[in-house]
Amino acid sequence: MAHPIITRLDRYILRQLLTALVAVTTALVALIWLTQSLRFVELVVNRGLSMRVFIQLTGLLIPNFVAVILPITTFVVVQFVYQRLSGDRELTVMRGAGLSQWALARPALMLGLIAMAASFVLNLWIVPASSTAFKEYQFELRNKVAAFLLQEGVFTAISDQLTVYVRARDTDGTLHGIMVEDDRQANTRATILAETGRLAADGDTPRVVLENGSREEIDAKTGRLDVLTFAQDTVDLTSGHGEDAQRARDDDEMSMAELLHPNLATTQPRDVGKFIVEANRRLTQPITSLGFTIVALLSVLAGNFRRAGSLVRPLVSVLAMVALLAVGLAAQSVATRHTSLVPLIWAQAILPGAICAWLLLVPAGASVRGSLGRAGQRALPRATA
Repeated sequence: MAHPIITRLDRYILRQLLTALVAVTTALVALIWLTQSLRFVELVVNRGLSMRVFIQLTGLLIPNFVAVILPITTFVVVQFVYQRLSGDRELTVMRGAGLSQWALARPALMLGLIAMAASFVLNLWIVPASSTAFKEYQFELRNKVAAFLLQEGVFTAISDQLTVYVRARDTDGTLHGIMVEDDRQANTRATILAETGRLAADGDTPRVVLENGSREEIDAKTGRLDVLTFAQDTVDLTSGHGEDAQRARDDDEMSMAELLHPNLATTQPRDVGKFIVEANRRLTQPITSLGFTIVALLSVLAGNFRRAGSLVRPLVSVLAMVALLAVGLAAQSVATRHTSLVPLIWAQAILPGAICAWLLLVPAGASVRGSLGRAGQRALPRATA
């Protein structure tokens, strides 16, 4: 009779692992979401945006959080569940029943493969799409909403290159004591002062109409100050300059095809290395889910069993996982400057799991074969006699 591919024991352990993985990942994602979303609370408290908009905006960050912490939570769950099985003597009973290291490790390896598949889906498709949606939504709020919610006596940063100050605002919308700091031109910094003004919209583009003011510009090349007085002027309050301003896309929004084959006509040479590293990071990060699983298994299943338990091996495995994360970040940083070192990213993702798998499974198989061989040699003289 053929043995089932997934035994009842596999389902028993895998069910505990999956339940713990969902619970731990959800809890950590919720904690990270709360801490990261605090920087957007100001939009609700001071800018008057609704909670629905706040939740929609910050909810787009969740796939990225899951993709980042999934390898770590997989390691934590495997370590915790197998340590509990060991502490409850369940692993001892399973070994006494004749189960090999491979049979004991199989449920955790299944979990590692599931986490790796989920990480591939997140890194290659879901995270780029959610990052694009998040930044487009944030760009829209910053350009089309924040400009109409200027506060009295507050320097409102519309973008990194545009800041607006309003001394007072009447109930009819008239602004008094306006100052605009405009750094959107590459070689020119402009400071605009006006006695009064009012907000207006030209389609989807917010503008401020200024009256009785002056525009001061400093030429970055010559250092000369130019002052222009005006009776009326209009300033575009978008992040870019002009009506056709486009939002620059980051590497985390690009598809794999765009990262591996960038448009050299529109891409800065210094960004090519960053794109290549990002593409390789997306391909290698899911592999670390399986690698961290094997590292955790080695710390629990390898070595002799101790009734009093031991904190040394779990502590060493945690330090090893932290060291691998640090090495991965360092490899990515170095490979960004020297793309010839991109193989280091793959080595950091593959080698730790491969080495730990060999240490965990190969010696066990060799010892079993050796014991069978010695038993056969002892039985041979008897048979001869």
